Amino acid sequence: MSTLRTALTDLVGVQHPVVQTGMGWVAGPRLVAGTANAGGLGILASATMTYDELEAAITKTKTLTDKPFGVNIRADATDAPQRIDLLIRENVRVASFALAPKQELIAKLKAAGVVVIPSIGAAKHAKKVASWGADAVIVQGGEGGGHTGPVATTLLLPSVLDAVDIPVVAAGGFYDGRGLAAALAYGAAGVAMGTRFLLTQESTVPDSVKQEYLARGLQDTTVSRKVDGMPHRVLNTELVDSLEHSGNVRGLVAAARNASKFKAMTGMKWSTLVKDGLAMKKSGDRTWQQIIMAANTPMLLKAGLVDGNTHAGVLASGQVVGLLDDLPTCKDLIDGIVADAIKRIDALGALRA
Repeated sequence: MSTLRTALTDLVGVQHPVVQTGMGWVAGPRLVAGTANAGGLGILASATMTYDELEAAITKTKTLTDKPFGVNIRADATDAPQRIDLLIRENVRVASFALAPKQELIAKLKAAGVVVIPSIGAAKHAKKVASWGADAVIVQGGEGGGHTGPVATTLLLPSVLDAVDIPVVAAGGFYDGRGLAAALAYGAAGVAMGTRFLLTQESTVPDSVKQEYLARGLQDTTVSRKVDGMPHRVLNTELVDSLEHSGNVRGLVAAARNASKFKAMTGMKWSTLVKDGLAMKKSGDRTWQQIIMAANTPMLLKAGLVDGNTHAGVLASGQVVGLLDDLPTCKDLIDGIVADAIKRIDALGALRA
């Protein structure tokens, strides 16, 4: 089939300018390899993995694909340097970050030939990481799932493109060829998608939960601060409604319980959790209440996306969920998006007098 060559495909060495984001509990070896084998860039989510689990996931992914893939790392995690050493040893092609990595970490990765692609939510953040040596950025508008800001992709994307001269990947609201063609017309080097890849055959999310997503409309998501203290777009559920109407004390009590569960699940020491909290406090504007509440996220997402318990867990989602009605393979999804984008770009060319 025809392909679209962009700064992203040249930088990473993938066939198509389509990125599958590093969604916690969702982006494991099967989904990442499925994306990579289909010609896109798959990104493993490591924030919900222990170091040993990440090492095993990278090994497993490499048995399923020989194509480039990436790993998403929490830049504020106390073991981030060790995880970066692991990526370098395993010749992982891309290191992506949900928060801006320190300048010295970027330099170390680049010196080893690893492509560094942080996710950012404002033009000023893009300028900062570009000045530190980041190779590209993913910019997510308010339509996206997970942590997101209030600015729509249609406004945020051009502001970032005007601010930096490195490749910019657009995220938030993308799911088809029209979106890819539009992003490229803006000047982006590709698109990144989360919810669309969550709803594929290679995604390990339980089928009952996938059907919960497919049944939703465009008005069926909420940007909540009660999940972990930061803006987080999730499907509307009874639990989310309950959280939205709960007081701060109840939220903090729940967070403390979830911190204990997360500690037991990952084998982390209390001292490590405290160090991570201090790192989060130092690296951004989070209040102590938000840092404590951050323990809610991994456990609530696990209940919904792994255990299939939609009554006890939350389901992160982009607004685009209301436009999705199928569960394609990664190959069918990416092939269809690229073919449709090419058709629409060609059609635009025919408009010239």
